[in-house]
Amino acid sequence: MRSWKLWVGLLISAIFIGIALQGLDLGKFWQTLRSANYWWLVPGVGVYGAVVWVRTWRWHAMLTHIKPIPTRRLFPVVVIGYMGNNVYPARAGEVLRSYVLRRKEGVPMSASLATVVLERLFDGLVMLLFVFATLPFAPLPPTYRWLVIGFSILFGVALLTFMLLAAQPARMSRLYTLAVDTFAPPAIRPRIHGLFDRFIIGLQSLRSPRELAVIFLTSTVIWLGETLKYWFVMHAFPFSVSFPVLMLMTAVVNLFTTIPSTPGYVGTFDAPGIAVLTQFGVPQAIATGYTLVLHVALWLPITVLGAFYMLRESIGWRDMERAAAIKEHPGDAPNPDSPEPERDDVAPGVLP
Repeated sequence: MRSWKLWVGLLISAIFIGIALQGLDLGKFWQTLRSANYWWLVPGVGVYGAVVWVRTWRWHAMLTHIKPIPTRRLFPVVVIGYMGNNVYPARAGEVLRSYVLRRKEGVPMSASLATVVLERLFDGLVMLLFVFATLPFAPLPPTYRWLVIGFSILFGVALLTFMLLAAQPARMSRLYTLAVDTFAPPAIRPRIHGLFDRFIIGLQSLRSPRELAVIFLTSTVIWLGETLKYWFVMHAFPFSVSFPVLMLMTAVVNLFTTIPSTPGYVGTFDAPGIAVLTQFGVPQAIATGYTLVLHVALWLPITVLGAFYMLRESIGWRDMERAAAIKEHPGDAPNPDSPEPERDDVAPGVLP
C-alpha cells in the first residue's frame, strides 16, 4: 500500500512540475536566482519561527482539556511533526507529532490527533477566508475556482460534523456504538470504542464559543504571519505585488498541498504559486525563481530544526516508520494508545 501511495504522489508531483516548468526560459530563470538578494530570507525565516511558536501555543490551548502542557515543551514536538510532513508522504508528520506527544507526555494519540484534525480544519477555513477577502483586490484565476468551491463544501461539512460530535457526545456515542457493535468483529470492539471516546475528548474546544473564537483568531494570525514571510522573500526579487495578492497565493498553494504528492509538497506548492503570480503580471522566470526559493525557505529551516530535536529527544527513524504505519494502516498497526514494551532509549516511567 505504501509503495502504491508513493508512486501516486510521485506522479502527481511530476504533473505539477511539468505545469510549472511549461514554457519557462531557463536562462532568465537562472539569472533571476543569481541576482536575488538572499539577505531578505533572514527576516522571513525569523517571522516563520514566530509563526511556528504561535502554532504551538494554539495546540497548547486545544490540548488543555486533555492535559495542560507548557508551550515550551510542546514546541519541539510541533517542529518534529512538521519535519515529518517534509520528509514523509501523506502528512505522516501529523501522526508523528501525536506519537511523540504520547511518548513524552502520556497523552493518548487518538485524543491529540483530534486536535490536530481541528488545526487542519481551521487552517483550511482561514485559507478560504483569505480567498474570499482578497477577491475584490486579487481576482482568483479561473482554473482554481473549482478548488475553492470543493474545499468550501468539504471544510463546511467537516466543521458541522465535528461541532455536532462535540455538542452531543452521548447521542453520537450511542449511534457510533450501534454501528460498531453491528459491523465490527467482537474482538476489536472495545479498542474501537476507546479510540472514539478519546477522539471526542480532543474535540472539546468546539463546545466553547470563546475557545472557538480564540482558535479562529489565532489561526488567522498564523496565516497572516506566514504571508508576511512571503512578503519579505518577495523583496529579494525584482517584482512587487500587493499584500492581498500574496494572501491569495498563500491560500491557493496551501489548499493545493492537501493533494497527495511527494514529501515536501513538490510541485503542488510550486505550480499554483507561479500561476497566481503570473496572473498578476509577474514574468514567469521571476515567479518561478521566487516560488522555488520561498519553498526551500519554508522547507529547509524547519526540517533541520526538527532533525535536531529528533536527536535531542532520542527519537529514531524507527519511530517515524511506526507513526507512518499507524497513519497508513490504522487497523493493522499496533494500538496507538497502548504503551509499547520498555526500550533502552526511553526513560523509565515515560510512555513510549
